Amino acid sequence: MFVARDAKGKLVNALEKDVTRQDYTCPVCGGVLRLRQGQSIRTHFAHESLRDCIAIFENESPEHLGNKEALYHWAKKNNQVALEYSLPEIQQIADVLVNERLALEVQCSPLSQKLLGDRSQGYRSQGYQVIWLLGEKLWLKERLTQLQRGFLYFSQNMGFYAWELDVKKQVLRLKYLLHQDLRGKLHFRVKEFPYGQGNLLEILRFPYQKQKLASFTVSQDPTICHYIRQQLYYQTPYWMKKQEAAYQQGDNLLNRQLDDWYPQVKPIESGDFLQIETDLTSYYRNFQAYYQKNPKNNRQKLYPPAFYHLYFSKNVVK
Repeated sequence: MFVARDAKGKLVNALEKDVTRQDYTCPVCGGVLRLRQGQSIRTHFAHESLRDCIAIFENESPEHLGNKEALYHWAKKNNQVALEYSLPEIQQIADVLVNERLALEVQCSPLSQKLLGDRSQGYRSQGYQVIWLLGEKLWLKERLTQLQRGFLYFSQNMGFYAWELDVKKQVLRLKYLLHQDLRGKLHFRVKEFPYGQGNLLEILRFPYQKQKLASFTVSQDPTICHYIRQQLYYQTPYWMKKQEAAYQQGDNLLNRQLDDWYPQVKPIESGDFLQIETDLTSYYRNFQAYYQKNPKNNRQKLYPPAFYHLYFSKNVVK
């Protein structure tokens, strides 16, 4: 952490002034803090014991501290910013609070879905918006974990998306238009923003700003029928549930042909979202209807939700 109370009870921000060795305490729990500084480490404060501090949820790694420092200086260029802002009513500390209402949370280590949900809802219950920015251990790769679902956001212009922090490359990374194929592999586009360049708040609003709608193309898997038969043979829980649902509709997944699985790449399935409160029913419906109406082939072009809405409201593809 970068903020502490000195021996006189005044708040000290290690990012704003040189700090000297003296007695420091935590602004939240009053616990004893140790000043850590040296040639090879970033100057910061650390609890002698985390046990009694309600506001500390993880030991802050160099990655966490580096990203928090970068966000603080970046946001401060154009906005009112508070570092490690205490919210006693929900027993939390916002890593960076922007313009008194937007909490930026750097998350570098795994946590339980319940804790993530409780912390997110805690912010919303007090009228704060929270944006989670993911450290390297939580970056989206080929598969979407249950925890990562809890960090997803949604906009009409970019569909499902997530924010990542790369302290080594010094970039804020946006992964958007998130889709999954039938094997569970993720497909998405990527946009990077160098630390310190531009207005951070405007960048974080980018998914909701008026813009040219993005798209990308994916290939269909010609061996998908064999893959699904294998999954059913080995009684994979996910596919057994799909088969049960098919039976209830008078269908059998084993009888489906390749074209029956088109489109193979679809939006992230509904359920277990912790940051998304939007009703996605029309998006899922328009997505499926669009590909049923357009010719099936071995290539599939993916668009943001706004495209499908526009297509069916005007029946004109632009």
